[in-house]
Amino acid sequence: MDTLRPFTDAAAVARYAEDTPRKVPGYADLHRMAVLLLAERAPRDADILVYGAGGGLELKAFTEAQPGWRLVGVDPSAEMLDLAREILGPLLTRVDLREGYMEAAPQGPFNGAACLLTLHFLEREERLAVLRDIRRRMKPGARLIVAHHSYPQGSEPQDWLARSVLFADRGVQDVAGASRSAQMMGKQLPILSAAEEEALLEQAGFREIALFYAAFSFRGWVATA
Repeated sequence: MDTLRPFTDAAAVARYAEDTPRKVPGYADLHRMAVLLLAERAPRDADILVYGAGGGLELKAFTEAQPGWRLVGVDPSAEMLDLAREILGPLLTRVDLREGYMEAAPQGPFNGAACLLTLHFLEREERLAVLRDIRRRMKPGARLIVAHHSYPQGSEPQDWLARSVLFADRGVQDVAGASRSAQMMGKQLPILSAAEEEALLEQAGFREIALFYAAFSFRGWVATA
């Protein structure tokens, strides 16, 4: 699967800022919780790394909530970074946007990091490599926030994906159509169970791993470097 293609399509990029909050339950609150968890360990003048930052929605939420934070946003899509510049507006002066993958990120060390709605596009080994690269760039004791598609251990991922599809469709309630969409998503995305996600974080060198967000097929964890 070409994971970058949807984020270079002009129509999809144009809809991103409107579509994403509709698809992800509690999207604005997810950002708020991420800020609170990062701020427990990060100083007021913190340097924060955001991987998969194209679109700029979490960058905007972070900079508005913490006026002293300096952010580095890394994303492989030039089109999504252009959208981030538009979304950030005058806040862009506090954000360093880098086009590319993890090798484009500065070495840090950072006071915190976030990777939201990104890791579910990556196969297990690539995901582990990204987590390790983020960990190497963080100060000891700093926090990482991740959130993306996952599912409870012992259940069927397609069931949870179908519920997320129905949530995004709002009033449509096409159960059969949602099931078909979920099956396609399950074939395209390497979605891991919650237990597998936590094991990867631990394998990458993180500790104090805790689930803080769960909404149908979306889950979020906080972990300490």
